[in-house]
Amino acid sequence: MTAKQRYGAGIWHFATYVDRYATDGYGPQRDLLEMIDLAGQVEDLSVVDINFPFVGKDVSLTSIEQALDRNGLSVIGITPEIYTRRFAKGAFTNPDPGVRRLTNEMCNEAAKMVRHFGADYVKLWPGQDGWDYPFQVDHKALWTASVEGVAELAAQNPDLKFVIEYKPREPRVHMSYDSVARTLLAIERMGVPNVGILLDFGHSLYGGESPADAAQLAIDHGRLFGMDVNDNMRGWDDDLIAGSVHPIELFEFFWTLRKNGWDGVWQLDQFPFREDCVAAANSAIRFLKRIERALDRLDVEGLKAAQARQDAVTALDIARAALFGDA
Repeated sequence: MTAKQRYGAGIWHFATYVDRYATDGYGPQRDLLEMIDLAGQVEDLSVVDINFPFVGKDVSLTSIEQALDRNGLSVIGITPEIYTRRFAKGAFTNPDPGVRRLTNEMCNEAAKMVRHFGADYVKLWPGQDGWDYPFQVDHKALWTASVEGVAELAAQNPDLKFVIEYKPREPRVHMSYDSVARTLLAIERMGVPNVGILLDFGHSLYGGESPADAAQLAIDHGRLFGMDVNDNMRGWDDDLIAGSVHPIELFEFFWTLRKNGWDGVWQLDQFPFREDCVAAANSAIRFLKRIERALDRLDVEGLKAAQARQDAVTALDIARAALFGDA
């Protein structure tokens, strides 16, 4: 087995959720400190990605540090909330220059928090950047704003990494950063070394990609800076427990990371609306550990030989034997 694998989670995994039906939420509201304390109950969880601005009336940097310390956690990333109501017409692409300035300012404040906590990156999820209707936007202008807004941030903070989490849609009908290929094109146009991709397994599924292929593309361009895992039914971003629906594709995804020597954090991005959030995280990590053990058992040479012949039956038999055991 390789060096001890680190596991992480977006702190929102431990939040309270609402949807357009249960607008009163699926449980009591929690502040950031309560979320951190719940994260601390998850076995083998070592890092968290934290939203910014911080949630909670009396939450301070000192109280966050104390909560992290008592739970044995550290911060891997800061995610500025550039997708809320004030950004309804976009963050980097908003037609109002004042909102675009606000986006830049908020992301720069998040960058300060990355430095404060010694985290790895600022995570950008510009969910409101995009369009909904034909003729709604000038596509060239929208794309230019998407690219230049992130490039400006990267240039302002050359000491930090910025990761873009792409997604095909929601909340916009079409998101600017909707696929691994489009995001790589944007990063190439930016021409900066400190912008990469955070590949969300579920977003890749939802977008009709093969997550393993998407990971390989990002790695080949030197831009896979982070990853999230979850699962869905491919028709929506369900954020289900990792491995609950697509275990073989999840295994292939992690095999792609392993064979390329990618050794970052395996991070959960799940939304347990009706489930116990600690139990859901523990369930996912238990399955990820199964995958880690299976990677050690995998008949690598047999798999390579089967793939060289495009022998799907043999390749699948080898993968299943490693993941689930021989029949």
